[in-house]
Amino acid sequence: MEAINRLTADKPVVIFSKSTCCISHTIKTLICSFGANPTVYELDQLPNGHQLESALTTPSGRRTTFPAVFIDQQLVGGANEVMSLHVKGELVPLLKKARAIWV
Repeated sequence: MEAINRLTADKPVVIFSKSTCCISHTIKTLICSFGANPTVYELDQLPNGHQLESALTTPSGRRTTFPAVFIDQQLVGGANEVMSLHVKGELVPLLKKARAIWV
């Protein structure tokens, strides 16, 4: 988890993704549509991608789904959690609080 903490430090939005995953693409597009510029790590294109994938776990110790979205250095979750935040009107305020967007 230390590697994950290092990769998410000082970045408002980080997405661990897989380049061939259509759900990952959808979540990246959604977040970018608000004007955010997330840092994206395509795990299937990184030499240590498998190690990072193994390190990504939820607070309860379960492996996370992809995409894995971090906002303000906190694991928000995967597509279901991000879409739920969006539907409830909580995603934009969260992005603002993290200073990923300003308006």
